[in-house]
Amino acid sequence: MFTGLVQHIAPVTRREMQPEGLRLWLDLGPVAEGQVPGASIAVAGCCLTIVRSEGSETAFDISPETLSKTRFRDIQVGDYLNLEPALRVGEALGGHFVSGHVDGLGRFLSREQRGDYEVQHFEAPPEIATLLVPKGSVTIDGVSLTVADLGDNNRFSVALIPETLARTTLGRQAEGNPVHMEGDVLGKFVQAYLERCEAVRNTSL
Repeated sequence: MFTGLVQHIAPVTRREMQPEGLRLWLDLGPVAEGQVPGASIAVAGCCLTIVRSEGSETAFDISPETLSKTRFRDIQVGDYLNLEPALRVGEALGGHFVSGHVDGLGRFLSREQRGDYEVQHFEAPPEIATLLVPKGSVTIDGVSLTVADLGDNNRFSVALIPETLARTTLGRQAEGNPVHMEGDVLGKFVQAYLERCEAVRNTSL
């Protein structure tokens, strides 16, 4: 479990194709302290398991299933990815509950500069669009964000403070870039409950 508060932007140092899947090496920098093989880290919002470490350089194996649902297949050496270690019991929950399970790929549309702040516009995949509500939570590339406004065609906006722009990859987005998105965990449970109630009601008619 994670909170969506990014602790480091890590460069990709190696990219090794495997018979099935991909091995990505990242320089975890200060996040590497205390991390061991088997530990979980949210990499661009996707929960990955450390398989090998060489100092602060750390390897993650990415399965074909994960490759099919994320943008890791297109990640290259020199790219930067948001990192967050797993939440420890007793730590402050500064963002919102983030599972690290990418629900789908969204798209960065544009940005509006408002002084030191930015309003960024995104397009969500249908499976996430139904979970979006004004002032509700959404995770984009591992960053816990608040929905500022909803638009047509699954579009929405978020307002970013200078700290978020500086400490995450969201300040480096280019128009059209794909991004990992995860809907609010609590919203998923509510949606699933309502769908189950509706299904039961229909079968009883």
